[in-house]
Amino acid sequence: MPRIEVVRAGESDIPFIVATERRPGFEKLVGRWEAAQHAEAMTEPRYAYFLARAVADGSEPKPLGFALLRDWDSPERSTLLKRIAVSEPGQGVGPALLRGLIERVFTETKAHRLSLGLFPHNLRARRAYESVGFQAEGVSRGSAFVGGEHHDELVMAILRPDWLARKG
Repeated sequence: MPRIEVVRAGESDIPFIVATERRPGFEKLVGRWEAAQHAEAMTEPRYAYFLARAVADGSEPKPLGFALLRDWDSPERSTLLKRIAVSEPGQGVGPALLRGLIERVFTETKAHRLSLGLFPHNLRARRAYESVGFQAEGVSRGSAFVGGEHHDELVMAILRPDWLARKG
């Protein structure tokens, strides 16, 4: 696997983000916004977008995945991983992107908590989150509204002290 860097995404990355959200099978696991919604969110300080990019010697970095964080550097010191998706699942990009996100959140903000919600049946995602230090906290019943229906979400989080203990 090539070296992966996690960098801030910009407006020129929106076509990749929109295409990644729309990969087959993602419609029931990953939220979708139109390009205009992403462009608007990128102008708001409460949102932060990141890309995972493959870096190879002498070539242009290739985007492999993205993440959307909400409540970036909020006064409540709690950030939400709202959306994450990779263009080719199963290649190890997801955990690399997660590690980079965790590092960026806890080094660039005063956040004490980074949380996320996922559908309880999404075991692949749960294993990826657990592999980088997220811990399951419980089920939020009916909190996700997807496809015109309410769904339960498993809430997971990593706290700054957890991250520091893993680094040490």
